[in-house]
Amino acid sequence: MTSRPIRSAPRWRATIAAVLVGAAAAALGGAQAAPITLKDDRGHTVTLPDVPRRIVSLLPSLTETICELGDCGKVVGVDRFSNFPATVQKLPRLGGLDDTSIEALVALKPDVVVLGVSARVIDRLEGLGLKVVALEPKSMADVQRVLGKMGRILGKEDDARRLWNRIDGHIAQSAATLPASARGLSVYYEVDAGPYGAGTASFMGEILARLGAKNIIPAELGPFPKLNPEFVVRADPQVIMVGQRNAAGLPQRPGWQAIRAVRTQRICVWVPAESDVLVRPGPRMSEAAALMARCLRDAAIGPVPWPTTPFNAPPGGMR
Repeated sequence: MTSRPIRSAPRWRATIAAVLVGAAAAALGGAQAAPITLKDDRGHTVTLPDVPRRIVSLLPSLTETICELGDCGKVVGVDRFSNFPATVQKLPRLGGLDDTSIEALVALKPDVVVLGVSARVIDRLEGLGLKVVALEPKSMADVQRVLGKMGRILGKEDDARRLWNRIDGHIAQSAATLPASARGLSVYYEVDAGPYGAGTASFMGEILARLGAKNIIPAELGPFPKLNPEFVVRADPQVIMVGQRNAAGLPQRPGWQAIRAVRTQRICVWVPAESDVLVRPGPRMSEAAALMARCLRDAAIGPVPWPTTPFNAPPGGMR
């Protein structure tokens, strides 16, 4: 008996293929719609229905992190201090930690707002039904953790891990380039004219330690303590690091002429663009390490020249 060809086979193959494609599409769609749950730095659990497409960032380090992870195009509004990369300067500016424009922010219809823990608008934003994630890194471990959380929010956890490894590796490279003469120098890093200093427990202090410097501010004073000026005089640092905004008049402060860094002119003055890099705990920390290493290298040789251009900077800084 001669067997007849099964004419319906192509139809069966097409049906099976359609089912498989549909299943794959359903699985992919389900993955995209999977909720994202994380605990922010307030200890609050936040659940997002999906990877956000519209983000408002109210902290410069978080803005830079989002952009470094490749999602700058999702940022629809920023605080007044976010100025890097250059593309964010064209976005709506919504104010600072204390004077955020709620109406303008809500009009942007963000899927999530990321900001610092100290922002005063958190309760109001949540009261309006907005998703809010508060993240505020102060130490290098904090930076690694915040990178991981931002990677989770953006669906880019692997990218976030690679970014941290790159930052950490570049800091190690900066340390390796320093000659023995640049190691072991005592340093006072002034973050603001309070004076407020960068303590051993801060990310700046941790970078200094990795570069082999001796921070005059002990860990027990906290990451960014306000200091009695006499404390700095007594500590007698060999090197002072300070932003151009706060450098004017520093050598003339009462008693400071006796400090070794002042006497020997080993004061590294950061121009505004450098200050922004140095005070933001985010993806440009490796650049911060390179700047600090340059300062220590220059100070080991002799007097460090001050910037010749007058201070004239748009809003920036660590806020």
